[in-house]
Amino acid sequence: MPILVDDSTKVICQGMTGGQATFHCEQAIAYGTRLVGGVTPGKGGTRHLELPVFDTVAEAVAATGATATLVFVPPQNAGDAIIEVIRADVPLAVCVTERIPILDMVRVKKALEGSKTRLIGPNSQGIITPGQCKIGVMPGHIHRPGSIGVVSRSSSLTYEIVEQLNAARLGQSTSIGIGGDPVYGMGFVDCLDLLLDDPATEGVVLIGEIGGSDEEEAAAYIGNRKLAKPIVAYIAGLHAPKQRRMGHAGTIDILGGGDAATKIEVLKHAGVCVATSVATVGETMRQTLIDQPMSAAVLDM
Repeated sequence: MPILVDDSTKVICQGMTGGQATFHCEQAIAYGTRLVGGVTPGKGGTRHLELPVFDTVAEAVAATGATATLVFVPPQNAGDAIIEVIRADVPLAVCVTERIPILDMVRVKKALEGSKTRLIGPNSQGIITPGQCKIGVMPGHIHRPGSIGVVSRSSSLTYEIVEQLNAARLGQSTSIGIGGDPVYGMGFVDCLDLLLDDPATEGVVLIGEIGGSDEEEAAAYIGNRKLAKPIVAYIAGLHAPKQRRMGHAGTIDILGGGDAATKIEVLKHAGVCVATSVATVGETMRQTLIDQPMSAAVLDM
């Protein structure tokens, strides 16, 4: 079974009436996602994309039974929008907004403690269970159903590696973008915990970057767990200059995490197969599956 979202997930979008949100909501509906409404304060009682619009998340959940929300709210208001989700006990929030003020995200992290809500993002491409549900901004057509879980800090690298998995005749069970901002919700460990326990997932691709300590925490988690599924990783930024942010706000090695070489070393020590080039991740996963006992259904041979 997929993790977090499937074809029964009812989704609302916060900020749905905005231009970018409208486009991506249309894409989600066309993909088959069960989008059931939107939230835009002051526009409650209207309709958009032939769906009801509400003033608050609580009203939207009460009327639609939504269990997930896509947060498409500008950075200055996105923190409050996520906290509204937490207070409404929505199980899943997916935030694509990038560069939310760090202090706002500190408040969000505090509000998440002990709550019923899981947060993906911010600065995330979202989550997709191919053929069933997509919540985010990723192109749905490049994903195909299968048994490889993908968890990543980079949207563009995710798309490249998903195409490689497809070329290696390996589809995806669920793909999650944990986001590229310095403070975020679900991390690698949270996602690995779900994917490794998912009977429909036969292997996992982990895509990391410089900055932060999430890759090191993932390595410690993997090292303490008896793995029955292969994990292939790729860490971007091996030649990145020190103390310089590379793209994402979180990709800078002065924020407490190691550089790419350190992350690669600890992941290898934990038993992870680390691809030497982004161009080899798909074939590395395929070969890793071939080299160990597995279900005959894993590879589309």
